[in-house]
Amino acid sequence: MKLKIMILKFRTIFFLAIFLTEFSAFAQQEFVKVENGHFMLKNKEYKYVGANYWYGGLLALKGNEGKQRLKKELNFLKRKGVTNLRVMLGAEGTSTYKFRISNKDVLQPQKGEFRDSILFGLDYLLNEMQKRNMKAVLHFTNTWEWSGGLSEYLKWNNYPDSPNPKDEGYNWDTYRQYITQFYNCEPCKKDVDRYINYILHKSNSINGLMYKNDPTIMAWEIINEPRPMRSENNEAFALWMKKTASLIKSLDSNHLLTTGSEGAIATDNNMDLYKQLHADSNIDYLTIHLWPKNWGWFKDTAINASFSNIISNTKIYIKKHELVATELNKPLVIEEFGLPRDLHSFDIHSTTYERDKFYKAVFNIVDNSSVIDGTNFWSLGGLARPIPGQTFWKDGDDYMGDPGGEEQGLNSIFIKDKSTWKIIKHYAKEN
Repeated sequence: MKLKIMILKFRTIFFLAIFLTEFSAFAQQEFVKVENGHFMLKNKEYKYVGANYWYGGLLALKGNEGKQRLKKELNFLKRKGVTNLRVMLGAEGTSTYKFRISNKDVLQPQKGEFRDSILFGLDYLLNEMQKRNMKAVLHFTNTWEWSGGLSEYLKWNNYPDSPNPKDEGYNWDTYRQYITQFYNCEPCKKDVDRYINYILHKSNSINGLMYKNDPTIMAWEIINEPRPMRSENNEAFALWMKKTASLIKSLDSNHLLTTGSEGAIATDNNMDLYKQLHADSNIDYLTIHLWPKNWGWFKDTAINASFSNIISNTKIYIKKHELVATELNKPLVIEEFGLPRDLHSFDIHSTTYERDKFYKAVFNIVDNSSVIDGTNFWSLGGLARPIPGQTFWKDGDDYMGDPGGEEQGLNSIFIKDKSTWKIIKHYAKEN
């Protein structure tokens, strides 16, 4: 009898081990991986057309109205073939500065103080995305002030404040000099490490999945638009990126990791530094952004007059980063690209002929590329509406694709923008 019981126990353990092994292998297929320079999902190449939805994790905090808006927008995106969303994990710090995220929606209001209640919004988003077989790319912090970002870590560690972009007396050089101090601030960097540890030990309050075990998440990003800001800090910047990448991968081996980089523009055209950041074995794919307006590829409202220059610069910029991706044998993603409405209008009823041509040109380049596996346009305005006569966001307004520091309606794609969605859907269905 004892022998039979032992045999039965052995068989149970044996078959349980086989089941767990097969289940684990099946579960791993649900995560996006990189093989031979391309994204893979369920043993097939994964290419996507996605959107930036930076505020997606905040909508469910707005009660039933916010949840309904979120579900309607996700359903709309799904119908258009847009199934990859780039989202902000959380904002840092509170401020009287008007041109940033509302204080009540901040994840980390004070150094080391995290509001679990704010993460409910992200939990809700991820759970709804899971139902629709969508993937998320989540970035930890931000170079820019509209969500707090690096400047908050400096302030928390007793660095004197710096003027923000809409403050009187602001200038770019002063701001750069302020932000670059972060890379030599050891307590600042430890504070970001604490934030990362907090996120990667959290579970979704709705479905119970630990974030690091959730295949709805495609990738983590270290930071939105990392920049050394000053060339003398290139080494310190690169070292911080490398150490942070190592930390994230040590805590989560399931998900992909990338930098969030704009490309050469972020390193003062130092392609060696860009390559160094993405050659790291912990970085799974390369990113670039495309901003013709911000980078001076046209002036004022002269989008039409400068369109050939915009496209020429776009092709050159993409190509030099494709060469690095090919050399590193890693995928490249154009994870931000945008253009204002015609005549630089913020009116939701204005036309988008030039933007549509720009989107089509970018998608055509991607279609003919052997290394670009994904795009995320900037960004979804969805069901939100700019308020006539009001240029900038104010606390209490609906969030839309343009963050607080940008004119509302500048780059947002609203659900009513039918001609743009026709182009997006066409290219999304080809992937």
